[in-house]
Amino acid sequence: MLARAFDDDPVMAYMLPDPASRAARLPRVFRTLARHQHLPEEGGIEVARDGDRIVGAAMWDPPGRWRQGRIRELMMLPGLFRAFGSRMQAGGAVADTMRKRHPEEPHWYLAVLGTDPSARGAGHGRALMDSRLDKCDAEHSPAYLESSKESNVPYYERFGFVVREEITIPGGGPTLWTMWRDPR
Repeated sequence: MLARAFDDDPVMAYMLPDPASRAARLPRVFRTLARHQHLPEEGGIEVARDGDRIVGAAMWDPPGRWRQGRIRELMMLPGLFRAFGSRMQAGGAVADTMRKRHPEEPHWYLAVLGTDPSARGAGHGRALMDSRLDKCDAEHSPAYLESSKESNVPYYERFGFVVREEITIPGGGPTLWTMWRDPR
């Protein structure tokens, strides 16, 4: 589902420029991230369902846990290498740029939010956002994300996020909008 949701994403297109290859490789990217980064964490992964079908997902990291430790990085490496192959350097450039700009103050980190294209506009993303942001507010914790599409910036602004900065991936990469939300 997340592979379909991110098939037209500018960052994914930069890292995996061939559309056919991207469609085949993105499932491994998201499986690797889920297994080694988000599932082991308290915030983990939240899903939206339409009946028995998963139509949306959010991957969150709790305060102080967004950065992968050395062991997790090593555990992720084989899956990411199989996913990116010769484009591993492009994936590394994206990850390094995001890591360098990531805020240090404690916050919930929304690493991934995606809805199946066939289910967009039905409120699944809103439900996923509201669920975690209610927790952020109860804990008096801010939230942070990077939007890879300028067209999604107004969507996140509706939840109280504000743009902190625009960053461009070196080497002709796409622009990301870093966004922060103070608790309410």
